[in-house]
Amino acid sequence: MSGLFEKLISYMQYPFVRYALIVGVLIALCSSLLGVTLVLKRFSFIGDGLSHVAFGAMAIAAMLKLTHEMPLVLAITVLCAVLILRTGQRAKIKGDAAIAMISVGSLAIGYLLMNLFSTSGNLSGDVCSTLFGSTSILTLTQTEVWLCSVLSLAVVVIFILFYNRIFSVTFDESFARATGTRADVYNLLIAIVTAVIIVLAMNLVGSLLISALIIFPALSAMRVFKSFLSVTICSAISSVICALLGILISILAGTPVGSTIVAVNIVMFALFSILSHTVIGGKRA
Repeated sequence: MSGLFEKLISYMQYPFVRYALIVGVLIALCSSLLGVTLVLKRFSFIGDGLSHVAFGAMAIAAMLKLTHEMPLVLAITVLCAVLILRTGQRAKIKGDAAIAMISVGSLAIGYLLMNLFSTSGNLSGDVCSTLFGSTSILTLTQTEVWLCSVLSLAVVVIFILFYNRIFSVTFDESFARATGTRADVYNLLIAIVTAVIIVLAMNLVGSLLISALIIFPALSAMRVFKSFLSVTICSAISSVICALLGILISILAGTPVGSTIVAVNIVMFALFSILSHTVIGGKRA
């Protein structure tokens, strides 16, 4: 055990490990905050849909041979988030159909572009790394860390400033509209912030596993707590813990970062489920 601890201390001396921990914690925090709202609004699938959009955007950036791909990926993902929200409000195309249509189309176009304009001899490896995550979280530059930190802190500040509005839109959108709240504006804000989180999380867990960061912490907290504030706080704490443990385990064991973080989230959900049955179930009995 002491040898494992010494190994961990030695790894912490490297800047790229510290960068990965900082970015991982910030992304996990942002994902958990918006995750509660998305789960309660039954709009969890938007994370999965936008992650496919981000995959397609990364393929376009690779085709254009851009050195810094994040601005383009962010712009395309935010644009599609707005498009999903607007399209989903039409009577002819419901919200879930709009998400499925845009996400599947983006995934197909992204893979097609990567095949047509591939500059790498290992196309399957590149696709797998993009979809399921890779060690890219451990190769972040200081500029990328600063960019992720600024965007993550902006998400947290927006959530805190508009907490009451987001709360009202989440639980009773019709009542919020009746009281003068511009529900469409805050739904648009939620969609845009979600798109930003998706792009930030691409380097952490890959496009196919992003939904896990949004869904699992919220569902875990809901197993024990009932109020919106307590669920949000618990979700944020558990998400940060899972991200830290996942990154540290992946570094020590040499496992994929994204899959390890998701696996830790699954274990956390199981623990909360057991806790809800033993503690809450015992009180009812």
